[in-house]
Amino acid sequence: MNRKVTKAIFPVAGLGTRFLPATKSIPKEIMTLVDRPLIQYAIDEARAAGITEFIFVTSRGKGALEDYFDHAHELEASLRKSGKNELLEILRGTNMESGAIAYIRQHKALGLGHAVWCGRRLVADDEPFAVILTDDVIMGEPPCLQQMIEAYGETGGSMVATMEVAPEKASAYGVLDVAEDMGAIVKVRGMVEKPAAGTAPSNLAVIGRYILAPTVMENLNKLKAGSGGEIQLTDAIADDIAAGRDVFGLRFRGQRFDCGSKAGFLQATVAFGLERPELSEEFAEYLHDVMALRRAAE
Repeated sequence: MNRKVTKAIFPVAGLGTRFLPATKSIPKEIMTLVDRPLIQYAIDEARAAGITEFIFVTSRGKGALEDYFDHAHELEASLRKSGKNELLEILRGTNMESGAIAYIRQHKALGLGHAVWCGRRLVADDEPFAVILTDDVIMGEPPCLQQMIEAYGETGGSMVATMEVAPEKASAYGVLDVAEDMGAIVKVRGMVEKPAAGTAPSNLAVIGRYILAPTVMENLNKLKAGSGGEIQLTDAIADDIAAGRDVFGLRFRGQRFDCGSKAGFLQATVAFGLERPELSEEFAEYLHDVMALRRAAE
């Protein structure tokens, strides 16, 4: 029986330079889609998958991210006194119990693999763990990581979330070399980080959700520089494959938004706004009017 996954590492040390000047004063992970920050979407997804311990790999200037998870006692008391129970319940969803969350500093930006490695002392030597990249916001039901946990219960090994991309975009991703395609699940022969144009082994790209065997952390201990001179997580997973250990990809059900880009962030804002019952009708009408005006001006 596969050991239960209860810990997740969140690499959130990036400077968010693509969103300057906003990220001059606030962490990118606190920027909001509708009324929830990016980090809340990641936390909600992790909780739905059964994660109970949350490890944040941060950097200097991320104090607001840490404060976000504190209990706001005065605000809660005010909402309670005003009888605003719905808002109070929403606020409680942002709270973390003492001991459930830990913060580790990544002092140098040496790649995703290095960020994950920074959390090594909080993960037992024989313990599988999840990794969630908050830039990748996924609209799906059940949530993506929950789908992966369910599939992992059948396969064991390590697992990455994967989606099909256009061949010309493959060079922006880690790409799977598929040994066996079983439909929703593929068995992986190898992984290539940001392959040169025309050399990708498939059109299946790795996106920011992982369930990793303890041996992947052992591989990261070697701290080998890979593509771009950084320590790549895909290289550590590839080392497991080379050692004969199982790695799988899951074609998750849902839509992924790259909220590390401005266009992706705006697309996610529209998609999540249209999903909200209290906003959808008015928002859809506005979007319709905007597009009608654009077409009329052409």
